[in-house]
Amino acid sequence: MLNVTAPDTATRPPSPVPPPDVELAEAAIVEHYPRLVRLAYLVLPPALGRNRRVLTAHSLAQRALPRGRRGAGAEAAAAAAVQGGVPGQRGTAGADPGYAYVRLRVLRAALEAGIPLTFKALPRRAQLPPLLPQVWGLRLFPRSGGAEELALDQWLATLDGPGRAACVLRALERLPEPEVLRVLAEAGVANPAAAVAESGDPANDALFASPEFDPCVLQARPTDLLRRRRFGRAGLAAAAALAVCGALLALPGGGWGADGAAAPPYALNAAAEQALDPGKVVRVAPTAWRTSSRTGFSTWPARGDRTDDAELLRRALAVWARPGRTVVASATPGTPPGPPMGPPQLLFAGAVDQAVVVLLYDGLRVVRYAEPRAGTSVAALDFARTDAASAESATALVLSRVDGNVRYLTAPWVTGAGLRDLLKPGDAPTALKLGKDGVTPPVASPAPTGSCTGWNALALTGGGATRLVTDLGELTPARLTSGAPGAERDVAEGAELGDWSRIACLLPSVRSHGVRSVNAWTYAKQPLPEGDGTATWLCTRAETWAGTEDRVQAQFLAPGAPLAAQAAKAEGSPACGAREPRVLAGVLWKSKAGQWYVLAAGSAQFASLSVSGGGVTGSANGNRLAVKAPAGAQVELAGKLTDGTKAGVLR
Repeated sequence: MLNVTAPDTATRPPSPVPPPDVELAEAAIVEHYPRLVRLAYLVLPPALGRNRRVLTAHSLAQRALPRGRRGAGAEAAAAAAVQGGVPGQRGTAGADPGYAYVRLRVLRAALEAGIPLTFKALPRRAQLPPLLPQVWGLRLFPRSGGAEELALDQWLATLDGPGRAACVLRALERLPEPEVLRVLAEAGVANPAAAVAESGDPANDALFASPEFDPCVLQARPTDLLRRRRFGRAGLAAAAALAVCGALLALPGGGWGADGAAAPPYALNAAAEQALDPGKVVRVAPTAWRTSSRTGFSTWPARGDRTDDAELLRRALAVWARPGRTVVASATPGTPPGPPMGPPQLLFAGAVDQAVVVLLYDGLRVVRYAEPRAGTSVAALDFARTDAASAESATALVLSRVDGNVRYLTAPWVTGAGLRDLLKPGDAPTALKLGKDGVTPPVASPAPTGSCTGWNALALTGGGATRLVTDLGELTPARLTSGAPGAERDVAEGAELGDWSRIACLLPSVRSHGVRSVNAWTYAKQPLPEGDGTATWLCTRAETWAGTEDRVQAQFLAPGAPLAAQAAKAEGSPACGAREPRVLAGVLWKSKAGQWYVLAAGSAQFASLSVSGGGVTGSANGNRLAVKAPAGAQVELAGKLTDGTKAGVLR
């Protein structure tokens, strides 16, 4: 065992080894390469594994070449001599200053490689896997030794890096103890004496020259073949995916910026490219509606002050095809929200209030795109189904909603507009001045909730008729009509306006359901018992653009009551429509004297009515019935048609 005594030089810092000339250092590395690699291999932590230790040892030895110029080492050596240092003689490895310098660099790098990686500091170069040399598909390791070499290797694994370095400097480099202490101090070891103290028994020093520890005489074995095959396939798949994504992102016109709030492109084909090309957007002539055989949205011209803004149209089409995460999208029931099948028709593009709005039509749907005037990072996208639209149902579209107000874009054949409150049938409509593009001024939208103190509707004049439409929270306002099924007509007469004033506050029940039109039909008048006047029975049918899930309501209007009461309702029923133009409903009504009655009325197709259950029994010929009943009675109504078939109540 070495005696750990402080050398004379311990009282002052060790003199650093001056960097030699680059060519001299290279010559030292080439001449003593096996020795340097063995030194690095023995100092490196065994936890790295033999294959990585071999490659790292070679990498550290090759990286020991200093970054200097020719002659720089000679000048440094002369300076050291002036300060009192005595350069060693060439001839042996221990006396060669070039070898001493590269050995110190190898030793310092091997000690750094054993420092564990942490998140508190950046990794040093020696702590990372070596860039060179690299061996693919093979695992390299020194030849196996005997039991003594195995025991020595296991004992080295119990030492820390400085302990292994002290052992190797003594056993492999044959350095005396003072020189070992000096080299360890220069290598950055905090406690060289402790490292020397645990460096082991010199009796085993001869084993360090064994082929077990020679990383220049190697054996080769293949790596895990099945695992390598799996990694290869996964790497090829990942490379192919990256290549496809890169190609898509590099396509002309692609990317986030040009398309505003649209999502990244996911597929491109000829039809999709044409549908998203702003240059192929269809523009109808301003007078096409005058000569067309069918009048609807397909004959609307392109209007607005931004119809020639190709970038705006491009963003609108891209967001329509693939709405991004910042797009607020909505669609009325029964409306598919997918991209257009081909180039759509442009209806409007322009600035409206605080937004820029684009209206597009593809034959099935009207799509409204809106973005703030200040930017394109967010957008709104609304879909409304409008197939089979006619001049009666294609009179207006909603352009914007701001602070409870709504602006409309009217059809090109609309020549005048007025605002009417349905709850005030006796008042004349307030005239509205249309803009040059047919845009109305902002008007108050009917409130969907709360107290019903007014209900606004637009009276649009054009094509020889005045049509009444109202906002139900969708792109297309609903047309209001009156009359028996199959004979609906626009609301114009005073009596029809009076009926609508009693039932307008029931319209919120059909709001935002894709409603195309709402028809009100007075199907019966009934004299009330005890001479309390005459009641009116109405049926309202809200038909949808999709043609399904129509909503039907039967209302009872008592004399003197400001609003009608809902007597029955159904969804998806053909009642009160052209396919089944009949309806039957009943209510429990209290007379002025306090007597309760079951009142029922059916359309003209009913020949008789009957009631039973809840302690009530009665019948009547004709389509009206009134039978006394206890308060809160639960009864069953039935009717028989003029052809003898039975029919039930609306439900």
